[in-house]
Amino acid sequence: MSNAFYIPSLNLMGAGCLTEAVNTIKAHGFSKALVVTDNVLNKIGAVNKLTTLLDNANVSAVIYDATKPNPTIENVNDGLALLKENQCDCVISFGGGSPHDCAKGIALLATNGGEIKDYEGVDVSAKPQLPLISINTTAGTASEMTRFCIITDEARHIKMAIVDKNVTPIVSVNDPELMLAKPASLTAATGMDALTHAIEAYVSVAATPVTDAVAIKAIEMVQANLREAVRNGDNLEARDNMAYAQFMAGMAFNNASLGYVHAIAHQLGGFYDLPHGVCNAILLPHVQDYNAKVVPARLADVARAMGVNTADMNDAQAANAGLEAIRQLSKDVNIPSGLEELGVSKDDFDVLAQNALKDACGFTNPKQASHDEVVAILAAAL
Repeated sequence: MSNAFYIPSLNLMGAGCLTEAVNTIKAHGFSKALVVTDNVLNKIGAVNKLTTLLDNANVSAVIYDATKPNPTIENVNDGLALLKENQCDCVISFGGGSPHDCAKGIALLATNGGEIKDYEGVDVSAKPQLPLISINTTAGTASEMTRFCIITDEARHIKMAIVDKNVTPIVSVNDPELMLAKPASLTAATGMDALTHAIEAYVSVAATPVTDAVAIKAIEMVQANLREAVRNGDNLEARDNMAYAQFMAGMAFNNASLGYVHAIAHQLGGFYDLPHGVCNAILLPHVQDYNAKVVPARLADVARAMGVNTADMNDAQAANAGLEAIRQLSKDVNIPSGLEELGVSKDDFDVLAQNALKDACGFTNPKQASHDEVVAILAAAL
């Protein structure tokens, strides 16, 4: 069996690497960039740091800052119109997963045409997207370096999973200086998203020795650094370590894919417009409890990566101890304890389960679920 491994051709890490990123953009010969971001990052002046560097490098910037926390088809279409109007030759995403995913949709349509919903599924596009440079300001989604693009279809109230090698950015940028002083709640949610990526990739049926190695290391680093990053948002070392952790988790799931945590969380986000990382954090122990029936040894490895001493435990016991460690980390960083706190209603479980079973992320879960089993997971997480 052959395996492909996807990653951007250049990945810049470490404090101050934003300057190197702009030098790289200039070296590529780009002259006008569409900068895709959100209103908050633009208002607080974070985007200005980027555009000043671009201006000094003689690269002009057109800013699209209307990206929603769960980017929509409308966001993609509006950004694409702005790109065409200004004849931009590249796209720069600046922010977390939302601007990155929105930018991927824009860049993909810029070269392939059609509507973004045409590309739902796996490797549907025919051409590489317009060159995309993705600059991260949070440590969690890894969208700056993956082939995953999640866009909300407002009419259907679902999140579309576009998994396509052609949406991989050409450059990813993780400068921890851009991540300082972010809200604790955002740090917690994105950090738990990274943990979810690593764990789902580790138990995936598509896991390989390469994805296993980076997944386990990512779990260890999230366990060791997330609490401090939430407690002290100005701790550059903790921010840098979380940037590496989320990047390695991205390497893992970008190639091993994910599971039912993401398949279900996408439906909660699309249906209720909820924060993705929080939904993942709540669902994670419940889905892994379901998976423990078939991959207890793998989840025992996760427990050890979470710092659990499993010396006197069998695999099933160790797996359960690992789930408790996940719950404790969520509690320590103030993640809500259940979906009911987010306004989720059991009356919607049937439609949520139906849509989750169609989500491509669930196809690599170690145990395929029935409709009733997905409903049971939702009920347990309520």
